[in-house]
Amino acid sequence: MRLGRDPFRDVIARQLDLFVEDEADLLEECREKFSLYQHADREDREEAYGDFSDAVETATEALADMRDRFGRTLDEDAGETYEESFNRAVQKRWPELGLEIGNR
Repeated sequence: MRLGRDPFRDVIARQLDLFVEDEADLLEECREKFSLYQHADREDREEAYGDFSDAVETATEALADMRDRFGRTLDEDAGETYEESFNRAVQKRWPELGLEIGNR
């Protein structure tokens, strides 16, 4: 990989844009669950956080599936570079999803 230039930057940007289009409902659910958690009463806060965590997990799994499908088309070295780049891009774009993407 050349210094300063991610060879997968453009393809990952397109993939994440496609994810936004294809999984708009899932991303909206994450936003809604987070808002409900933020505004929940003290007694409802734990359950609201659990609901938010479940939505984030579902979105993260969908992103990891996208990443892994494409990664399987690459040789081992390129696949590792791609996965690292993809995870960084997710962390930058959606910090709440990026916390778990590396564990998938």
